[in-house]
Amino acid sequence: MNIEELINQGNASIVDVRSPEEFMGGHVTNSINIPLHEVPERIEELKAMNGPLVLCCASGNRSGQAELFLSDQGIECYNGGGWLDVNYLQSKTV
Repeated sequence: MNIEELINQGNASIVDVRSPEEFMGGHVTNSINIPLHEVPERIEELKAMNGPLVLCCASGNRSGQAELFLSDQGIECYNGGGWLDVNYLQSKTV
């Protein structure tokens, strides 16, 4: 399943792993901000989220790191790349 299908189904949780300052400058509607460095300590919170996780950041680098870590923890997640790309995909579903 690709990122667009996950977002279209509406059951994925979008997690933005950028810093809070970057997140405040713009983000995907209804996304949750969990900075990359906080991911390991917030693993239970991430496990409790609905559906698979779509991860995003500025370019896809940090979300790729988060995807590797979370996949190793048994969490279904996908690297959505840059938040602007994820935002565009979500805007097509509205």
